[in-house]
Amino acid sequence: MIRGPELWSCAEIARHINVRPATVRSYRRHRLLPDPDVIDGNGHPRWYPSTIRSWARNRPGRR
Repeated sequence: MIRGPELWSCAEIARHINVRPATVRSYRRHRLLPDPDVIDGNGHPRWYPSTIRSWARNRPGRR
């Protein structure tokens, strides 16, 4: 099976930035999160880790 590049869900982003998944979903609703890189076949947003790492380094309120 050939796999494409890794993609992160809201839960994986939450783990990366040490917040709850609901916080990540709130960031998305308030347009504080970058637009998803991909919408999967089930309609779920997904991001490349590099997109999120770049955003996390520069996000406002980062501790």
